[in-house]
Amino acid sequence: MTKYAKDEFDQVPQNTSRQGVHRDAQETARPTLWPVLTVGAAALVLGLVAFLILPNLGLVAPSASSNTTTPAPLQTSAAPSAAPTESSSAPPASSEPSSEPTPSESPSATPSSAPVDKATPVAVYNGAGTAGLAGRVAGLVQGDGWALSTVGNWGGLPQQTSVIFYNAPEQKANAEALGTLLGIQTIVETPEVQQPLVVVAGPGYQ
Repeated sequence: MTKYAKDEFDQVPQNTSRQGVHRDAQETARPTLWPVLTVGAAALVLGLVAFLILPNLGLVAPSASSNTTTPAPLQTSAAPSAAPTESSSAPPASSEPSSEPTPSESPSATPSSAPVDKATPVAVYNGAGTAGLAGRVAGLVQGDGWALSTVGNWGGLPQQTSVIFYNAPEQKANAEALGTLLGIQTIVETPEVQQPLVVVAGPGYQ
């Protein structure tokens, strides 16, 4: 190895740790874990205390109160839902008035059911200027059982169509009966005619 002879410094024990000439033997430093374990144990204890003891002390009451306030909107929403159910049951009651049109029909039937008095004198006039028209119409009226009063030419205002005049409301049924018999649709109530029923055969009367 070397050309120098061994001296006292070359004699190193085999079972001891090696060390320098100017250094003493030092023990290796070992990390201490007890502070970490202490902190962990303290955190665990605090967690158990917060989980087991704090709920019993009533510290969680605010969260419970917030939960109890939530059902209130549910009750208000249920109130309007009950109202539509009542309105849905109401329409069946509206079907009852539909079965009551019969009384309204009875007043309309009273004017048409008024008796026809064929003994009422009827005047027949020719308003078209056609020769013999008044006599022909008078023959139809008399042949149906009506009483005649006057037959002649119309001396009033010129008429554009055939018309039947009556001078009182009670003669309306008689005027309508004559209109049906003669095919005259224009029926006028007027107090200007002196006779109860006046038939004027105007232009175009067939």
